[in-house]
Amino acid sequence: MNSDFPRIVTLLRKERGLSQKQAALELGVSQALLSHYEKGIRECGLDFVVKIADYYDVSCDYLLGRSADRHGATLRIDEAILESTSSKNNTDQKSNAMVTLNKRLVINSLTIIFDLLEQTDCRGMTSEISSYLMVSIYKMIRTIYSANPKNPQAMFSIMPEIYAGLSSALQSINEANAKCLSGGKNVGNINGTDHSSAPPLSPEIISGKYPELAPSLYNLIQKTEEKMKNIHQ
Repeated sequence: MNSDFPRIVTLLRKERGLSQKQAALELGVSQALLSHYEKGIRECGLDFVVKIADYYDVSCDYLLGRSADRHGATLRIDEAILESTSSKNNTDQKSNAMVTLNKRLVINSLTIIFDLLEQTDCRGMTSEISSYLMVSIYKMIRTIYSANPKNPQAMFSIMPEIYAGLSSALQSINEANAKCLSGGKNVGNINGTDHSSAPPLSPEIISGKYPELAPSLYNLIQKTEEKMKNIHQ
């Protein structure tokens, strides 16, 4: 098995509001054995993986961490190649496909973010998060622009030597303000989020509301956390 399985089966049980004893009874195993599975002390067989996938209505790929989508939907580079047919060269196709795939992950995830912000109806949080994302784009376009030293820097008013520090500082402020507002606290004369108006969210709700977009968001989360784990290890 892998390290994802114990975490995911525990998460699914807690999402259902089930005690370990109740889940074990309905799955036909002892509570002690289920506890060992959830803690990663013991590995289960394939038959139990299938059984627990049916029980929680998820795919086996999701349980094993192979898909970030609960029903096994994936975004693969070979699919993206079909959308990138401008080049007949195989290497170029794969490169174009990677661009297509990453663009889809980002654009679809941003669509969800802005729709949720609209539902949350907190103008201040929308402003801070929008600014954070725009600064991210600003930083990356300057990075790309600077790849050719002959490109005229007059396009930007902030000097190359200081823009990275200033833009990162602005993002830190945006993030701090957004977190305060999200927690219901005011920032200056900007009112924090009214928690009663914030949309209830869970993987099931997101998948149901955004069936075409959710796999991109889940894959983005998975890819990002994998990179973070590599740093942490």
